[in-house]
Amino acid sequence: MRYAQGTPNWVDLGSTDVDGSVAFYSRLFGWTADDLGPEAGGYRIFRKDGRQVAGLGPATDPERGSSWSTYFAAGDVDDIARKVEEHGGQVVAPAMDVMDQGRMAVFLDPTGAFFSGWQPNRHEGFELANEPGSVTWNELMTSDLDASKVFYQEVFGLDERDVAMAEGMTYTLLEVDGRAVAGAMPIDPAWRPMSSHWSVYFAVDDCDSSFAQALELGANKVMPPENSPAGRFAILSDPQGAGFSIIRNNPDFSI
Repeated sequence: MRYAQGTPNWVDLGSTDVDGSVAFYSRLFGWTADDLGPEAGGYRIFRKDGRQVAGLGPATDPERGSSWSTYFAAGDVDDIARKVEEHGGQVVAPAMDVMDQGRMAVFLDPTGAFFSGWQPNRHEGFELANEPGSVTWNELMTSDLDASKVFYQEVFGLDERDVAMAEGMTYTLLEVDGRAVAGAMPIDPAWRPMSSHWSVYFAVDDCDSSFAQALELGANKVMPPENSPAGRFAILSDPQGAGFSIIRNNPDFSI
């Protein structure tokens, strides 16, 4: 599977308790975890039904703590790094080879949201997506939507399309070749304090039961289940403090 540039093609979790994260997500989503060994720095691959769905490694930034990261497919991650700096972002970790799997770099966009670029070699990215127990959406919550739209268009060549939502809200779709690959929306000052960030949505069969199970496993409630045009969703933080969302997709929803 080859992902077009600008398409989210991987997520991974930097955790302050790797074994605790394995226990939590294995029970919540039915994942297994492959340890790639010392040469990979303790990195693990989560699998659902044998297919790669996400990665896991030790948290490396004490200020961020545990957090999920979104990776975007890049034809040339060194070129992406140059564009990030040209358009007001920052290179947090310069482009590096990850064994024979691919080449990656870590960035901050102009509003302070972390994201990564992944130039595939042996590792293409998700082997399973948009099905229960796998990633189904990536969404930017930003303090400056206009600046973010310009930045991701200039860096990845993403197109944008605004969609009118309920209560007068506008939601921005980020598109590759006319296909929506991610979303973006402004942070409402009325919400709890938050910085700009990319959030990860995992598909589930039943949002309410998965939400209850996550709480039983030690997760914390951020937003209880509620309905949206895209489906019923909820927001949680895992026992190590990493935020994530779950959603029961509405099969009749189209954008």
